[in-house]
Amino acid sequence: MKAVVLEKFGSADDLRVVDLPEPKVAPGEVLIRVKAAGVNPVDWKLAAGYLDPIMETGFPLIPGWDVAGVVERVGLDSPEFAVGDEVYGYARKDWAQNGTYAELVSANVRMLAKKPSSATWEQAAGVPLAGLTAYQAIKRAGVTEGDTVLVHAAAGGVGSFGVQIAVALGARVIGTASERNHDFLRSLGAEPVSYGEGLADRVRALAPEGVDAALDFVGSEEAVETSFALAGRADRVVSIAGGRAQELGGHVIWVRPDAADLATLAELVDAGKMTIHVDKTLPLEQAAEAWRLSATGRTRGKIVLTV
Repeated sequence: MKAVVLEKFGSADDLRVVDLPEPKVAPGEVLIRVKAAGVNPVDWKLAAGYLDPIMETGFPLIPGWDVAGVVERVGLDSPEFAVGDEVYGYARKDWAQNGTYAELVSANVRMLAKKPSSATWEQAAGVPLAGLTAYQAIKRAGVTEGDTVLVHAAAGGVGSFGVQIAVALGARVIGTASERNHDFLRSLGAEPVSYGEGLADRVRALAPEGVDAALDFVGSEEAVETSFALAGRADRVVSIAGGRAQELGGHVIWVRPDAADLATLAELVDAGKMTIHVDKTLPLEQAAEAWRLSATGRTRGKIVLTV
């Protein structure tokens, strides 16, 4: 099978397309013929060695954890799926090596759900990591109907899902973004504010009593400090970065594979309550270009590789 690999820690310049043996399919797993693979900043951060202190990494490394495709083979004791099922998932194993930037990938059934029937392959591949991060952050923050929620980086891959999920729950959402993305946020149901100096004052102009919950999908000091300044309770602040957020009593989230959560996201998509904005699609062979685009931090929505 064709796959994108790194032979050692490196950057986009070190990615190569090679032929590799088909993955083995363990009990509780299925083999997926990949149609599309989502690109996330963690992919190139992992490749650069940023996660080496906390995660085992093997080489040659196939990057990627987001996948959408068709079940080609079913492993022992894997009754959840059958050959021909269209699935999507967050295929993050206990160590990083055999990722989704490939024609075939094996994944445990706990990482997968049926693909949203109304979504294209590219759209489905853009959901798992970002959508699960948003959904699990919202659950951790205890967001319910009637809450006012502040979402940082609301126009990004995670943030745009967070906005829509919170709105679907009946919450009022205030989202931070650059001015060029304000109309986009309005289309998702959020009230936009520009980030930068004076952010807390701009949010208070919309919500004088502060917010009920804050979701930090940036990890910057400004986002963390503003979240705690505006939220009524520290335990209703959730951040994707550690350090200061944890010190102040908030939650730090590292997304987990979860089949039930993926099924819920698929239901939201098929019900028309969550749209998937794919900013750019590129063929597998152009994974390096996809990483360069991702590293700019200026994409709206998702970047996806087609296989």
